[in-house]
Amino acid sequence: MSLKIIENFDSSFTLEPEAKETLFTLLKAEAFREQIAEQAKSTQVEFTELLFQPVPYSTTTPKGMPAEFEPYYESPEHAIINVPPNFMFKAKIFKPSRLCAIYRKIG
Repeated sequence: MSLKIIENFDSSFTLEPEAKETLFTLLKAEAFREQIAEQAKSTQVEFTELLFQPVPYSTTTPKGMPAEFEPYYESPEHAIINVPPNFMFKAKIFKPSRLCAIYRKIG
């Protein structure tokens, strides 16, 4: 078995307005934010409304994310999560199949 090296991966996506609204409502829910805050060892978190599609690891994307989101990965003030599959399903988002969300730690 050999590895396939991906030179370019299009990580762009567009969400339908209804799907985006449903997803954002789920990601902003207080109970969910409390879970994120607990995992992130923070008193509170807020959803930044930034989403990205994970990308294959490569020399240009060593963190598995588009380069413009890497500063959030390295920031102690932010937390990056995988959007739960049941949230994707409830929002009727099937493409892309995976998304990540960025939260800002407060306190």
